[in-house]
Amino acid sequence: MEFKDIKELIRVFDKSDLNKLKIKDGEFEISMQTGFDGGSIVTTTAPAVQVAQAPAPIAASTSVTNETTAPITGDTINSPMIGTFYASPSPESAAFVKVGDTVKAGQTLCILEAMKIMNEVEAEFDCKIVKVLVEDSNPVEYDMPLFVVEKL
Repeated sequence: MEFKDIKELIRVFDKSDLNKLKIKDGEFEISMQTGFDGGSIVTTTAPAVQVAQAPAPIAASTSVTNETTAPITGDTINSPMIGTFYASPSPESAAFVKVGDTVKAGQTLCILEAMKIMNEVEAEFDCKIVKVLVEDSNPVEYDMPLFVVEKL
């Protein structure tokens, strides 16, 4: 199963009324379960890969900047997965984007690390970055807002 298929499966599972799902195809296996503080746990196995369990759900307020008391207004770009947010390709490098930048569809906005795999998050449309909601190296949840943007 490809990574994009797993992401879609997680998205559909989160929106369904199911509380447990297990799929096995040959040596590949994925299990999902909800009911732990409203979050979900995803476990996958594949040949030559150790069993990995996703981190426990994290309250959004731990990853969002201090302005969490104000509601988020405007368009947002949300996290496609659970992982760790990185604003730049390496600690010494400049951030992919900063407030005020205009970005084109397909341009890299950040990296999300999930299970030691670095996944680039790209802009889905042309936009201007209004606000970065997550600090570097902080954990994020699936569908958590990462950026407030203004569509162009």
